Amino acid sequence: MAHLYTAKAHVKGGRNGHGRTDDGILDLDLKRPGAMGGDGGATNPEQLFAIAYGACFEGALAAVARRTRVDVGQTSVDSTVELHSREDGTFGIEVELAVTLPGVTDAETAKDLVAQAHLVCPYSNALRGNVDVVLSANGEHVAGAR
Repeated sequence: MAHLYTAKAHVKGGRNGHGRTDDGILDLDLKRPGAMGGDGGATNPEQLFAIAYGACFEGALAAVARRTRVDVGQTSVDSTVELHSREDGTFGIEVELAVTLPGVTDAETAKDLVAQAHLVCPYSNALRGNVDVVLSANGEHVAGAR
């Protein structure tokens, strides 16, 4: 496996703390969301994960579109990350990625491209078998439990 990139960050204080990347580009406070009894007013790990996964998935989709020579248009990904508590005291997440491909009018082609991107995306590969991920393409269900 060829090394492509390394990201480094430092977090202190957990959900009510501060995070900073080693290059200083991302430097932000973290707050427990109001829905979880916190103060809110700052980002949280689930929001950061939702943005990161959406961006990564869109990059994977662009790679698949280039390989298959399909003009997908200006794509977008609406990502939802849900945090759940489990009966055994542990926590888990569920993800939904709603992908919009304005340049693809054929539903089966759009669904196939999203399914292929799910196989390419490193976030998808890291989560596979551990996290339920629901995918849709142009409003059509692609994969995952509903």
